[in-house]
Amino acid sequence: MKKVVVIGGGVTGLSTAYYLQKNARESGKEIHITVVEASERLGGKIRTVHDGEFTMETGADSIVTRKTNALELIEELGLKDNVVYNATGVSYIYSDGKLKQIPKDAVFGIPTSVESLATTELVSAEGKVEALKDLYTPNEHFTKDDSVGDFLEAFLGKEFVEKQIGPVLSGVYSGKLSDLTIASTLPYLIDYKNEYGSIIKGMSENKAKFQSGGGKKFLSFQDGVSELIEGLERNLADSDIIHGVAAEFLKRLDNDRYEVTLMDGRTLDADMVVISTLSASAQKLLGNADLDAEFDQFKNSSLISVYMAFDVPDRELPADGTGFITSNSEDVKCNACTWTSRKWEHTSTNGRLLVRLFYKSINPHYEELVKLSEEELLQVGMGDIQASLGITSQPISYDVTKWHEVMPNYHITHHQIVKTLERKMEEHFPNVLLAGCSYYGVGIPDCIANGEETAAKILNLITD
Repeated sequence: MKKVVVIGGGVTGLSTAYYLQKNARESGKEIHITVVEASERLGGKIRTVHDGEFTMETGADSIVTRKTNALELIEELGLKDNVVYNATGVSYIYSDGKLKQIPKDAVFGIPTSVESLATTELVSAEGKVEALKDLYTPNEHFTKDDSVGDFLEAFLGKEFVEKQIGPVLSGVYSGKLSDLTIASTLPYLIDYKNEYGSIIKGMSENKAKFQSGGGKKFLSFQDGVSELIEGLERNLADSDIIHGVAAEFLKRLDNDRYEVTLMDGRTLDADMVVISTLSASAQKLLGNADLDAEFDQFKNSSLISVYMAFDVPDRELPADGTGFITSNSEDVKCNACTWTSRKWEHTSTNGRLLVRLFYKSINPHYEELVKLSEEELLQVGMGDIQASLGITSQPISYDVTKWHEVMPNYHITHHQIVKTLERKMEEHFPNVLLAGCSYYGVGIPDCIANGEETAAKILNLITD
């Protein structure tokens, strides 16, 4: 029987174990799987907190429906009947002291028609005229490896990107647009530009793709996203799961086998090892100087999440709104605010207001904010809610969570670094695979897909 150790019990590690167990059964291969998780709980950055009538996702809050592999896994795990979808509504950008609507037909703030461009409240008349150059300026040198910020500014203009597109995309990808590649964000944009001669025309011609499924762009579960983690754990009954003990060292033995030493002194023998932790933890575990040049180039961003619940009906919020993003605001410090009880009905069973504020490391205030206590961050959040929504009452429930230096940020050379690291891993650590969001995609569907691909690689490498 072959032994596989999966280090890291986040969604990638659990998906790897799940698909490996499933495919081994189907292929008749005997494989013993052990998952090692340093924390007492599984899930990584998926963590649902319940407080009375309120459900709060302190990490990832939903799963994008456009990537259907997650839906297939959900059905396999028997969770389909528990799925809930987001409510549709208007998104705003808080700018110049007030909420301004993002055009309904814009995608990531990018206009899908000339009418959408012309009617936006967020950009001046001069900025709108400049954006029209997209209609007649050809792409002569941009590739998918170039900066998405430079690409968008070249054709839609600096003001349109800074005031409408930038706040939205930076909110989604947690980084400066100048540091993010087209390939790692919206690779289809350059295809549209090259095929239709215009980003706007391309978005218009493909509008149905972004509107498929109506407003159901995201899904969660009645009891929160942690249901996915619990479902995976239930379906790993044939595997061993070790909680609350970190892997300390990986030693290569004869015949390309390995010994994994845990912090409590236990050792695990393995024919193959999957390391699905963040890159910094993987680097420390491997302890090989020849890999440091690549590991040292990976970048992470940070996030502070502040939930607040109020004894206020959420109908008092602007009609049809689901939240706002900030842009160059002096009186509001948060990067974004989701009106969670409006967007996700299951998060407030009595219909009282639940909001979530995001403070990201791209925020000019972040270095000060990360040093604050929970109580101090709560006061900052209350100030932001008062300034933006006019709510002055005290919260009846709250949660403050800091995710410091744990959000992978794919910069311009990220993909090349991963490829180089993969080659070096094959040389120094054959039968050890890296997996997870540090390398192959940050969304939950991406992590599930990476887990499935990793499991397939293991099966191909294992010989009876």
